Amino acid sequence: MAKFDNDIVTPNTPRMGNAVTRWIGQLILDGMGWRITGQLPNEKKVILIGAPHTSNWDLIIAMSCVLAVGLKFNWMMKKEAFFWPFGSLWRALGGIPIDRSQKNDVVAQITEWFENEDQLWLGLTPEGTRAKVESYKKGYLRMAYATGAPLYLIGIKADTKEIVLDRKWPLSFDIEQDNRKTKAYFDKTFNGINPKNS
Repeated sequence: MAKFDNDIVTPNTPRMGNAVTRWIGQLILDGMGWRITGQLPNEKKVILIGAPHTSNWDLIIAMSCVLAVGLKFNWMMKKEAFFWPFGSLWRALGGIPIDRSQKNDVVAQITEWFENEDQLWLGLTPEGTRAKVESYKKGYLRMAYATGAPLYLIGIKADTKEIVLDRKWPLSFDIEQDNRKTKAYFDKTFNGINPKNS
């Protein structure tokens, strides 16, 4: 079993869970034959993007990795889901309530969250779907530009059963170019569980 505290997490990695939850996460990964490689960024604020997202299994594998590492990250969810008694649970698990009505800009809401938090790691899937896409949705870039948080890439290599904690990704602030280059890198470097959706 990997010693995550020594080779994957960094001093700025937000943590949750304990030895038991990390053991459970690693047990699931071991049972499925998956492993984590690489190192998380040493940043207090970051936008994590994971791809390719091609299968329902992605969620199970991703959550097992989160448990195994003891990583606490945030994710967006429509505000209507934050009703009692689930609202407190979603927040404890990292959920950020988002108002998706037309009059409320999601990027502005996320920017406000970043401004008000000392530490925030936001996780996104740039495809926005499990189906094959020709280009990524650009929301992840708009959020990175607006917040100033670095992008960090996490990729799936289904052929070798690896979750790769890959790298901080440079941005040119040309949204079309950045989006095209990000997708091209994922397409070249990683492969999804369901090849027909890659």
